[in-house]
Amino acid sequence: MGQPTRRRSPIEWRRAVRAWFLQHAQACVFSVGQLVRNPIGSLLTIAVIGISLALPAGFYLLLVNAQRVTSGWGGSAQITLFLKLELDDFQAQAVADRLRDHPQIDAVSYVSRAQGLAEYREMSGFGDALDTLEENPLPAVILVQPNLEALSGGQGDRLLAALRAIPEVDTAQFDRQWVQRLFAIMEILKRAAVIMAILLALAVLLIIGNTIRLAIFNRRAEIEINLLFGATHAFVRRPFLYSGFIHGAAGALLAWLLINGSIRLLSGPVFRLSELYSSRFALAGLDFGAAGYLIGIGGLLGLAGSWIAVQRHLRDSGLV
Repeated sequence: MGQPTRRRSPIEWRRAVRAWFLQHAQACVFSVGQLVRNPIGSLLTIAVIGISLALPAGFYLLLVNAQRVTSGWGGSAQITLFLKLELDDFQAQAVADRLRDHPQIDAVSYVSRAQGLAEYREMSGFGDALDTLEENPLPAVILVQPNLEALSGGQGDRLLAALRAIPEVDTAQFDRQWVQRLFAIMEILKRAAVIMAILLALAVLLIIGNTIRLAIFNRRAEIEINLLFGATHAFVRRPFLYSGFIHGAAGALLAWLLINGSIRLLSGPVFRLSELYSSRFALAGLDFGAAGYLIGIGGLLGLAGSWIAVQRHLRDSGLV
């Protein structure tokens, strides 16, 4: 039987944790020093990463602002139901009450025949001519407001067909069908943003991987000596992982600065344009929370790219 494993004492655990933090701090400081010793190359790499991350982040921000602009447009997309003339007010109101329970409908407004005639009399200026009519020729109308899920999910046409099939409905008209087309375009742009983000994330991985490969080539002799003196694989990898993380996080920080700088340049003209349309719309930028997410994503991409590059190169070269 083998010897039982000795449990570490609290003092030994503290020493091990202190040594672990010290090793990581040394690797981080060493990586920062490498960046400082090669400022031009480091800045160029960070700039390329920043631009690569700024493109999908800026496209996402464009979609966010577009959704803010169009958020109120869905309210103008109404389905107008013209009821049959033989229905009385009680029957027409019953139809409107049933529609209020529909899961794809947000609001229902009922306009009786008398209300419709009064509005038409007031707005058309043909009051004297209308007085000559023996009966009201206008039908009762129900204004149906579909919810945004129905509009954006392509359910508007099916909802329109279902409403037309109601026996009490004579005809139905979908106003502002362009809103459906707008939501369809927005959905396409969302998927295009995802595709762009994936492609540019791969580009960041390649950029950081190539940067780390060059760093490994430059320090090949140092790595071999460290391994001969008993350095672990983790010790060899650690500085390169920190270097990749720093490149990715710094590039993401630069992307955030580029995006918010662009927003500041555009905010004035956009606000003046919105005032011409009696609006107070202002462009939204990336706040500090979004900056944290962006820097985290950049750092993780840098970490992944450096890990792949170190593992592949050291394995292929036979150093590990």
